[in-house]
Amino acid sequence: MTPTPLPQLFHQQFARPHTALIRAPGRVNLIGEHTDYNDGFVLPCAIDFATHVAIAPNGSRSVRVYAADYGERDEFSLDTPIAPSDKQWANYIRGVIWALAEHGFRLPEGVDIAVSGNVPQGAGLSSSAALEVAIGKAVQHVFRLPLSATEIAQIGQYAENRFVGCNCGIMDQLTSARGEAGHAVLIDCRSLNAQAVPIPAGLAIMIIHSHVQRGLVGSEYNTRRAQCETAAAHFGVPALRDVSLAQFDAGKQGLDATAARRARYIIQENQRTLDAAEAMRRNDIPALSRLMAESHAGMRDEFEITHPAVDTLVELASEIIGERGGARMTGGGFGGCIVALVPHDLVDAVKTHIAAHYQTRTGLQEEVFVCTPQAGVSVVE
Repeated sequence: MTPTPLPQLFHQQFARPHTALIRAPGRVNLIGEHTDYNDGFVLPCAIDFATHVAIAPNGSRSVRVYAADYGERDEFSLDTPIAPSDKQWANYIRGVIWALAEHGFRLPEGVDIAVSGNVPQGAGLSSSAALEVAIGKAVQHVFRLPLSATEIAQIGQYAENRFVGCNCGIMDQLTSARGEAGHAVLIDCRSLNAQAVPIPAGLAIMIIHSHVQRGLVGSEYNTRRAQCETAAAHFGVPALRDVSLAQFDAGKQGLDATAARRARYIIQENQRTLDAAEAMRRNDIPALSRLMAESHAGMRDEFEITHPAVDTLVELASEIIGERGGARMTGGGFGGCIVALVPHDLVDAVKTHIAAHYQTRTGLQEEVFVCTPQAGVSVVE
């Protein structure tokens, strides 16, 4: 059965047409995990999965929202403080409207919004950031707010940090806002400088969902961030981005052993990310393969954010790919997906190998997506 197009759903719910349709992609991070909130470097790309938002000003003082994927509605007033909803999906939308007001952009009137998306949730592909960026862009567009793509990303991050309660870094929102077709984006999470890095043409981006579900809010994500902040304070720097491996080895005495392991991973992951971007520019696939393998080992052994099923997926993919590509966990951790850069001629072999062994070893059923790097948020119509 073909799903009803979002503009038609908007008309059904609000008895009038939308004025704009916005698309914001999810993202997959190729390397550089948990480095973003340490002011470090990340190398993600926007992907084919996206959130779509249809919007129209409504002349009232209310924001009315229809979530097509849940068949649920939410409504709140612009004239009273915006409070959290008991529906988690609604808080991302409320949070963006709240964050805009906190930054001096109060909506001049209410809006009607219909939203739907196909970014897998709980998979580490940034369904929440895609929603935040789509809402931010939709409001910016209809009211002609003087906000850049980067500023829309920052509004989304502020909403997730301060309203939803997840201390995420800027990577997810910035990638959704500023992705480039055919490229990964090397982001300096301190300066927010973003450089497009061509993804080698011979490699497909394969995302494999472990179907170990996890959510960042209330998980150990915030704990890892606190441990990194403890380590940065030990070294007397604003963030672990400012500590070299030599400085770490010389000054780690007295630092809690767990925080030291976390810090060592972050310091090395930052350098791996810069090295991976350079390897991609040089089309040096063996170097990229090694860096992705080292990244996964660090997440597993030092940062301790992987899961046995996720480790199994990486092992299985690597058995086929070898040095012709790479595989690692991607996303916040504790489940979710792996990302593999796979030669086009090995895509089917990787799928077959994982199908033959993953469920037998874990009792879980994988889900495989083959993606291409996409542009960031856009006004579709």
